[in-house]
Amino acid sequence: MQRLQVQGVHHITLTGADRQTSIDFWEGLLGMPFVFEQPNLDNGEESHLYFDPGDGRLITVFTKEDRSGDNRRTPTEPGCVHHLAFNVSRAMLMQVADRLKALGIGHSGIKDRGFMDSIYFKDPLGLLIELASYKFEPPAGFSHGDVLFEAHRIRVESGDGHIAEVHVAAAIETLAGHSAKTLSRQDG
Repeated sequence: MQRLQVQGVHHITLTGADRQTSIDFWEGLLGMPFVFEQPNLDNGEESHLYFDPGDGRLITVFTKEDRSGDNRRTPTEPGCVHHLAFNVSRAMLMQVADRLKALGIGHSGIKDRGFMDSIYFKDPLGLLIELASYKFEPPAGFSHGDVLFEAHRIRVESGDGHIAEVHVAAAIETLAGHSAKTLSRQDG
C-alpha cells in the first residue's frame, strides 16, 4: 500500500459560537490577526473566519450569530480534540500567567515538560489551549523534530522515562558534531 505523504498542517477548523467571541479570543487574546472572512461554503448560514497564528498556516472558525458560548471543558473521548498547542517565545511564556490572571482567566501555571515548558487554559468554548516554549534551539540545519528524534533515541538507550534537558543537550551535541566540518578530524 502506498501511503499519503503530508507536508505539514494546512489549517485547523473549529466550530465557534458567534463571530465576536472568536475575534475577541483568537485575535484579541492570542494576537492572531484576523486575515479574512467568507461564508462557510458547506453551510451558508455560517461564517468562516480565518486567523494567522504566525507561521503561515491558518486557524479557522465557523461562526453563527445565534450560537452562544459554553466554557465547560470540551469532550476528550476518543476522536475528540484534547487541546491545541501554540508556540510562544520564552520571554512571552514568562508573562502569560500574569496576563491571564489580569484578565480573570484561570490557568495551569507553567508546567515543566522536560524539553519544553507549557501553560494551559480554556478558550471561551471550553477547548483547552496550550502555549508552549521549547527549552532549546536546534543547531543550524536541523529542526526541533530532528533534535527530539535524537533525544528520544538517547532517552530510550539510557532507560529514562521521558525526554529531559540532558537528552536534548546530548542530541544537539550529536547533531552538531555530525554536521560540523573541521580540519582537526581529517581522514587519512
